[in-house]
Amino acid sequence: MAEIFETAIVEKRNVLNELRATNLTLQELRFFSIYLSKINPYDKKTKDVRFPLSDFQKIMEFGRLNIQQLKESTDSLLGKKVHIPLESGGFKGIVLFDQCEVNKDIHGRWYVEISASNAALPLMFDFKDRYFKYELWNALRLKSANQIRMYEILKQYEKLGKREIAINDLRELLGIAPNEYPRWNNFKTRVLDSCQQALKEITDISFEYERGKVGNGGKWLTIIFTISKNEPTDSQMVLFEQDLENHINLKALQSDEGIMPNKDDSNNNNDISSDIEFYMVACNNEFTVAQTESILSIINSMELPEHEMGIVFAKYHYLEEQYSRFNAYSEQHTIINRYSYFYTMLISERDKQRAGEGA
Repeated sequence: MAEIFETAIVEKRNVLNELRATNLTLQELRFFSIYLSKINPYDKKTKDVRFPLSDFQKIMEFGRLNIQQLKESTDSLLGKKVHIPLESGGFKGIVLFDQCEVNKDIHGRWYVEISASNAALPLMFDFKDRYFKYELWNALRLKSANQIRMYEILKQYEKLGKREIAINDLRELLGIAPNEYPRWNNFKTRVLDSCQQALKEITDISFEYERGKVGNGGKWLTIIFTISKNEPTDSQMVLFEQDLENHINLKALQSDEGIMPNKDDSNNNNDISSDIEFYMVACNNEFTVAQTESILSIINSMELPEHEMGIVFAKYHYLEEQYSRFNAYSEQHTIINRYSYFYTMLISERDKQRAGEGA
């Protein structure tokens, strides 16, 4: 999947960036950014974008695939709407995508193909001005929908260096529901400060913010953002592809015959097997199902001391022990991507074990 990301550029119209898109998850925002990086914005014939199924799986952070899961995820993408303001004060609602196909190509390889709707084409193609661009890797390493949207909102104004925006408008642009973070302190800490730290550590821009217009009782009505260029460190660039491969890009779990069929209701537990749930507890439920599966793939390749209750508990005991060691280390050091670091730590332990066996 690396060829998607290494030199990919996203070109996005300002008007599209300013639209209020509701209910986009982190994975869907990543997918939309990748979609924009794969089209040619000067050729509408490129509106149909085909992803190998394994890439789609990685982008959406799925574990084991099944037909129902694919239907739900693609239906969700087809249902994403944006609202275009009209001069009258009203608005026009359109969907971004209107067709999706999951199928095999002539070589028998599964793919997901998605097409922009005709109504959305003016937002994505044939623009000559009032647009901005960024390197895709900036968005893909961010860890929340708020962070991706904050990056895009401020990247659009990077050349100007400042942007003043009403709090209510910012909340809508970020896709924050009216009942989310109703208290200012929570919004400041969980959104503004969190995004500020993430953009500085991960992307090519950083920002400071201050109070703009003030209402009754000193209430913040607007925020003034000061945007500056942020040179990524060597470690950020090195971690970029590692994060994609380890955090987003997890082992494809397709059967040789194709997509895993739906399980019957008696066995279906959102495709989370009881053993994965068991091992997730060893890491205090910090990691997702897919991440835990990836971690277990490392442990399964290791020789572990026998446990009186069998190999399952030997793996659990080892995982819990390593996670405790990892937490003790993280208390003394800043770790940007905890999953990626823990995964790498386990690989290092496995390689040490193998080196010892070969000595």
